[in-house]
Amino acid sequence: MLRYKAYQFRLYPNQEQTILIAKTIGCSRFVFNHFLDLWNTTYAETGKGLSYNACSAMLPKMKREEETGWLKEVDSIALQSSLQHLADSFTRFFRKQNDKPNFKSKNNPVQSYTTKNVNNSIEVKDKHIKLPKLGLVTFAKSRQPKGRILSATLRKNASGKYFVSLLCEEEIYEWPKAESIIGIDLGITDFAIFSDGQKKDNDAFTSQMEKKLKREQRKLSRRALVAKKDGKELFQAKNYQKQKRKVARLHEKVANQRTNFLNKLSTELIKNHDLICIEDLNTKGLLRNHKLAKSISDVSWSSFVSKLQYKADWYGRDIIKVDRWFPSSKLCSTEGCGYKAPSMPLTVRDWVCPICHVHHDRDINASRNILTEGLRLHAMK
Repeated sequence: MLRYKAYQFRLYPNQEQTILIAKTIGCSRFVFNHFLDLWNTTYAETGKGLSYNACSAMLPKMKREEETGWLKEVDSIALQSSLQHLADSFTRFFRKQNDKPNFKSKNNPVQSYTTKNVNNSIEVKDKHIKLPKLGLVTFAKSRQPKGRILSATLRKNASGKYFVSLLCEEEIYEWPKAESIIGIDLGITDFAIFSDGQKKDNDAFTSQMEKKLKREQRKLSRRALVAKKDGKELFQAKNYQKQKRKVARLHEKVANQRTNFLNKLSTELIKNHDLICIEDLNTKGLLRNHKLAKSISDVSWSSFVSKLQYKADWYGRDIIKVDRWFPSSKLCSTEGCGYKAPSMPLTVRDWVCPICHVHHDRDINASRNILTEGLRLHAMK
């Protein structure tokens, strides 16, 4: 089946290409903000917004005007893509799928633009990738993209590193049946607890790096104060900017470690199980608990579930989400028992069923109940 798949690579642009990337990012941001302002003004005056076609027709005129003639220097498709993103944002807003689009800021930690592959304007050639206007750019080729390249998104991170994400359309085949099912209970101390009794340790990447991050962030704060005393703007303070990139690199390292962990675990589960039952957690609601918010954000439950879902769709597996209000921790998982405890505080990590007298590990018991409920729901489909 044809699917969309993204490949990300590290870019190593030369000085001239770096300048052009910065210009393209700036022009794309200008186009987005200019038409967002025009869209808002038109809606306030007439009660109707603009359309993508109406805005797109204005772009050539803007390039001919003296005030905005510099838009001709960059990739025209990147500007059209920026406009398309704005139109898509408004479409989702009116469908109540997201909030109203906001103006883009040049102070955002991640700056990017997207361009499309037109007449093979994007190609991978040995150790280089051909991109519109930029020509051949050196990149770290960790793997060979397959299928047809549709678009490329160039991104500059706060750490100063450049990346390109290639969106490809390729044939992805379903994996053979594994003849195995599993239930998963997500936790904080242990990241995942499986119905077969196994537990996956929580590699708390942020907490492991916390001491070093605090030290470097204190340095950043001190350098901001020094710049203020010297009467300098922060973007002019070289020491501040150098320290800012150092802090960003630490955050980037944590994010990369977490992503690698989640990708490996989700792929392993999808490869070895035909049916995966998991609790439908309300992560946003749980993050309102200030005592648990930091730990929950560190383990990235929602990202893990998203990865499981799209990989299941790709490779022919089933994901069953059990209702968040299902009392998985309170029920006795022993077959034929079904006892439900009146309460189960988080401090209780194991308990003995008063009916069948079986000793339960709280999390393993919950994962087995999630599997049982998931199988029931799957049978009803």
